[in-house]
Amino acid sequence: MNEESGTPPALAPVGIGRDPEVLFERGVCWASGRSGVVNLVAAHKWFNLAALKGRADAISMRREVAEMMSDAEIATAQREARAWMTAH
Repeated sequence: MNEESGTPPALAPVGIGRDPEVLFERGVCWASGRSGVVNLVAAHKWFNLAALKGRADAISMRREVAEMMSDAEIATAQREARAWMTAH
């Protein structure tokens, strides 16, 4: 697993682009543990990106995940989302 990018091997960057559906699915994967582990920072990051790209239900998912996170974890997720946007 690539912890830096929040991407498990099963979710290699093939086709991720800027598709809000793919970004949302990544959030679901990390929030649910389908990636093999629950990672709320990664889930928040991907839901945030999906929301920014127009996926309306990602906003409520991001909020739900944030309720289980510390302020520091949320800040980390936001930094990672900004970094991803800059890189892509």
